Amino acid sequence: MEVPSALNTPLQQRNQRLAWQLLLVAVFFAGFGFALVPLYDAFCRLTGFNGRTNAVAAVQDKNTQIDLTRWVNVEFLSHTMPGVGIGLAPAQFSMRVRPGEVIHTHYVVTNRSDAVFVGQAVPSVTPAVAAPYFQKIECFCFNQQTFQPGEERTLPVVFVVNPDLGKDLGTVTLSYTFFEAPKPKV
Repeated sequence: MEVPSALNTPLQQRNQRLAWQLLLVAVFFAGFGFALVPLYDAFCRLTGFNGRTNAVAAVQDKNTQIDLTRWVNVEFLSHTMPGVGIGLAPAQFSMRVRPGEVIHTHYVVTNRSDAVFVGQAVPSVTPAVAAPYFQKIECFCFNQQTFQPGEERTLPVVFVVNPDLGKDLGTVTLSYTFFEAPKPKV
């Protein structure tokens, strides 16, 4: 039995309108999902939320007083993107530092692949409340790094734990995640 076309038209129109509405919702949320990444990144840089530290070198005051009354334990971690053939390791896994003291350390990066690797290290500090007090003066994370096949390089990190760091924080963890840089569009 065939449905008369007069009854079919309003139902088809409602279905078509619903399909367009659902399509617009899907497009909106896809765009929103892409916009979230840069918005969240800007929010983290602005607030220090999620352990983000300074993205450019901090200017070190020459008159900084070292707090000789306490120690802060700084731990170092490293992560790389799976499958890219890069090794990243801290020179030492922890050190005791005095707040206000300029500290020099380094990470070792090895390109284990047979291809040139261009990447960027993204730092984070935990607990997140310590991020504003962990000031990097020199860091390989400020710029993209290029590694030739088989190359091993020592990359410096110079930092200061600000003496204003809360006295209840005895341990701060600096972690770097090394990502492959986006390929330039040709």
